[in-house]
Amino acid sequence: MRRLSPRDLRRLSKRLGLSMEELSGVREVRILLEDGRCIVFDLPKVVKLRAQGVEIYQVMGESRVVEAPAPEAAEELEIPEEDVQLVAEQAGVSLEEARRALIETGGDLAQAIMLLTSRKAG
Repeated sequence: MRRLSPRDLRRLSKRLGLSMEELSGVREVRILLEDGRCIVFDLPKVVKLRAQGVEIYQVMGESRVVEAPAPEAAEELEIPEEDVQLVAEQAGVSLEEARRALIETGGDLAQAIMLLTSRKAG
């Protein structure tokens, strides 16, 4: 197989409609699993590929798996009612679903909204 020069690779990518962009300043990437575990990449290298209208994110780096919090630890977390209402409105879910998502994400509003909207889409 013939090796491609960087110039040839750029030309081929352009002809095929591919674009590649390295995201700078990424501190952490989390992948939430259905069983409550979370795969965490600290200081990863992230590349965003775009091909024919589809975005693909490539995450490179060392990962670790964080187990789901124990039920008693989740109950100790106090979630402000305003946060529950905001998440419910933004994600279009009930207050109870919003509260569960906030507990699952440790009170992180953005993660809770993303979690709920991804569940609705999937």
